[in-house]
Amino acid sequence: MASPMLEIQGLHGWYGESHVLHGMELQVAEGEVVTLLGRNGAGRTSTLRAIMGLIGSRKGSIKVRGTETIAMPTHHIARMGVGYCPEERGIFASLSAEENLMLPPRLGEGGMSLDAIYAMFPNLQERAHSQGTRLSGGEQQMLAVARILRTGARLLLLDEMSEGLAPVIVHKLAEMVGMLRGQGYTIVMVEQNFRFAAPLADRFLVVEHGQVIQQFTQAELPSRMERLHEYLGV
Repeated sequence: MASPMLEIQGLHGWYGESHVLHGMELQVAEGEVVTLLGRNGAGRTSTLRAIMGLIGSRKGSIKVRGTETIAMPTHHIARMGVGYCPEERGIFASLSAEENLMLPPRLGEGGMSLDAIYAMFPNLQERAHSQGTRLSGGEQQMLAVARILRTGARLLLLDEMSEGLAPVIVHKLAEMVGMLRGQGYTIVMVEQNFRFAAPLADRFLVVEHGQVIQQFTQAELPSRMERLHEYLGV
């Protein structure tokens, strides 16, 4: 049996003395879309940051394509084809959209070309020479994802993509996730907007107190809705 794209075992994480991950365990197959659900503070974003080596300290096991990364610095993890899109997006205000897009280096084979990115995100081509701060929230989110795709990343960690965006933009982002899934990308999403996440994910993992307490597939979703309301308070 092939190794999972991502495998986490017994992961603990800290910010200073604050213990935020308490034995996280999860696996994500290549080409799979997995959504981490949970209340604010449950440890979902910390899990993504731990995968990238961006929390204070961590112990346990995080394997990418079977290679242990727990002791690797962040830039080495990125070179393994892992791309992280944080909730704050990290758009540089003084650069144009295209300058933002071209800023990261190509880190691996198969990075998307500028033409392919503009075909997927026509809005960005129209706004190529606009300053980063003049882009709408949705355009900034598209730019943040597009920037990762240029690097050659195949495992995408997407944190709260739909946060604060208009429904029409959220719909476009859902189409984007569908296209990436169709192209074989592996995606782990943290998402508060359950309506956005529900049709996109192959599996859902419920996180509470820094660990996974429930998981279920897309097919099991209708029968789990009542429990989900309890877990998420929605």
